[in-house]
Amino acid sequence: MAGGAGYVGSRLVPRLLAEGYTVRVLDTYFFGAMGLAAVRDDEALTEILGDVRDEGVVEKALAGVDAVIHLACIANDPSVDLDPELSKSVNYQSFRPFLRAAKSTGVKRFIFASSSSVYGVSEAPEVTEDHPHMPVSLYNKYKSACEQVLWEEANDDFIVVSVRPATLCGYSPRQRLDLTVNILTNHAVNLDKITVFGGTQQRPNLHIEDMVDLYLLMLEAPSRKIAGQAFNAGFENSTVMELAQMVRGEIASLLPDKYLHIETVPSDDIRSYHISSEKLQKELGFRPQRTIQDAVRDLVESFEAGRLLDSIDDDRYYNVRWMQKLVEPVAV
Repeated sequence: MAGGAGYVGSRLVPRLLAEGYTVRVLDTYFFGAMGLAAVRDDEALTEILGDVRDEGVVEKALAGVDAVIHLACIANDPSVDLDPELSKSVNYQSFRPFLRAAKSTGVKRFIFASSSSVYGVSEAPEVTEDHPHMPVSLYNKYKSACEQVLWEEANDDFIVVSVRPATLCGYSPRQRLDLTVNILTNHAVNLDKITVFGGTQQRPNLHIEDMVDLYLLMLEAPSRKIAGQAFNAGFENSTVMELAQMVRGEIASLLPDKYLHIETVPSDDIRSYHISSEKLQKELGFRPQRTIQDAVRDLVESFEAGRLLDSIDDDRYYNVRWMQKLVEPVAV
């Protein structure tokens, strides 16, 4: 798994191990190594400290591997914009060499983590997988370009599939608090207010554990059902203001002593789209099982249990702030 120590990987790797998979993680650990601390002693887990741009390390990581879940990237628009050349090299230029290394070492199935934000801004009532890509940021342009490379490198012996997730939410050992629902919940619990940036933008969301369930399904699904396919992966389509109201409502029931004011401020983030995940349900029988409220409850429980200390000021929860510090990769 490329990028297996990140926000999704640190939830996915333990599940794979619990399901009996042997897992090899390739990661720079740029955001630290604690995401996999709970499973680090598992004999079925191998961790390799390395960069997806290093072809020698990539070949070592892929040797003997049957399937790849490719999560590695510099994530989110502001982080990419900090250093466009670095981001291009990691998020795009390394991708074809990685795919070709996977083919040459005998990988049979390649699952790529794309993004539903490749659609950019759309007024279509339901954005399906056939909708044109209209990315409005470098991050999403690279995701879209990688998909084209993915299709070009596929063959009958190398099954590829692209997953286009909605914005994820919920708790992870490598927590991100720069995602919409997570931001709103953090502010509500720890600042006693909810700040909404914009508010009218449509944003699809998906609980992180549903994302984990979907990657497991992609590993096990018959090849004929996924080969060369892209799948939207979302559940609830809501405006940012509606999300804020959901968060306030759930926290009101969990922490009744809090009075939460919703404050609206302007935003230059124009991404807005309403994705359809009907294909995923129809062709693979997958339907998310968790809600925005479940994600809020998970986060509140984590705050209350002291798992997310100093969540407003600690830069490690915020990709762009952490990258601005130019932290070096750490050993595992």
